[in-house]
Amino acid sequence: MRKIFVAFMMLMMLLFVTGCGTSKTEKLVVGIDDDFPPISFRDTQGELIGFDIELAREAAKRLGVEFEFRPIDWDNKREELTSGNVDMIWDGLDITDERKEYMLFSKPYMDDRQILLVKAGDTQGIGVEEDLEGKIVGTQAGSTSECYLSGKETLRNSFKGYKTYAKFTETVDALKRGDIDVVVCDEIVARYEMNTNPDQLEIVNVKIGDLTETGIGFRKDSVALRDRVQKVFDEMIRDGTAKKISEQWFQADLIKQVR
Repeated sequence: MRKIFVAFMMLMMLLFVTGCGTSKTEKLVVGIDDDFPPISFRDTQGELIGFDIELAREAAKRLGVEFEFRPIDWDNKREELTSGNVDMIWDGLDITDERKEYMLFSKPYMDDRQILLVKAGDTQGIGVEEDLEGKIVGTQAGSTSECYLSGKETLRNSFKGYKTYAKFTETVDALKRGDIDVVVCDEIVARYEMNTNPDQLEIVNVKIGDLTETGIGFRKDSVALRDRVQKVFDEMIRDGTAKKISEQWFQADLIKQVR
């Protein structure tokens, strides 16, 4: 009888420690811009969708964790990450030297470049970067485009005007209204906007800056978390899941292969 009683008490203690057989799912907060189609945005029902959203959700499922997507001010992403308000940023994030100062990056999973977006039929004679002289130029605050233009003082000073906007969609709306003449932005989002508004927008295929690579950003001390996410993301690339998601959103496989 004593042995039965001891075994019973040990079982009760085990159930108490483990929460009666249940375990709390780990939650990680992912910083995003929720108005950045086709990377991350809301559909007509207000549901969060997009290319990187689908990639992240698949990674979370494989990790056995919950990802909470938290919209942030893209221009304040450094503070959001380093303060611990978010655990990672997964949202069309270009890998730059400036960001490497405070971010630990995953392997790059996609290439990107800067491009010009104008009103349809109004290329304004732009053939090279220097033709932006005398134009009112707009871009999203905190974007790679803004970082590039910030380092090109002579070019920027040649503009008739220069405006930044908190959201990419606000930048496009300003172009449609005629508040600005041209938008400098990522090629991927520019092509999505052009395809969505084929009668209103047009891409000017002019080289702006250098080719960039997209990655997932973590805090500098989050090496273990970065490695966990990288492991499942590599699996997604190898088994074709990432390719399938890319083809769904871009009608092409834009995913870089595992190195």
